[in-house]
Amino acid sequence: MSLKTRNILISVFVIIWMVIFHYESVRYFYLQNYFQKPLPKLKFLFPPAGWIMFYNVGDRFGYAEVYGIKNGTPILIDPHDIIKTRFIGFDMVHRNVLSTVLRPGARQSFCNVLQKQFPEFDKFIVTAVEYPSLTESRYNRRQVLVYQCP
Repeated sequence: MSLKTRNILISVFVIIWMVIFHYESVRYFYLQNYFQKPLPKLKFLFPPAGWIMFYNVGDRFGYAEVYGIKNGTPILIDPHDIIKTRFIGFDMVHRNVLSTVLRPGARQSFCNVLQKQFPEFDKFIVTAVEYPSLTESRYNRRQVLVYQCP
């Protein structure tokens, strides 16, 4: 088999695989709602790092926000300033690592970290932000105070 033929076959396979990948990725939440009928599921082997990672993802989304209070004014602190990573291409913030500070046992240690990293603030507020249904009402945002650091 010539190199050109091999490259063409690989390209055709990749294009077909990507079409099926994207169809399966948006079929349940978007395409079925758009066409108002159930669409067939394609049985196709995807690698473990592919869409299987996102199988059965819920419609809810949430994350944590941290505010520093200075002279009575809340200022949103960039999560990249709180969680600093040195790895290229590995963003802990986009992997929602900051949401772990919402756990009940994380309060004291996280408050200590905030006070050491940001001594210019008087106190801190940690809130939970939730979007209950991204597909039905993507602008419906709920924010709740989880705890406050003195």
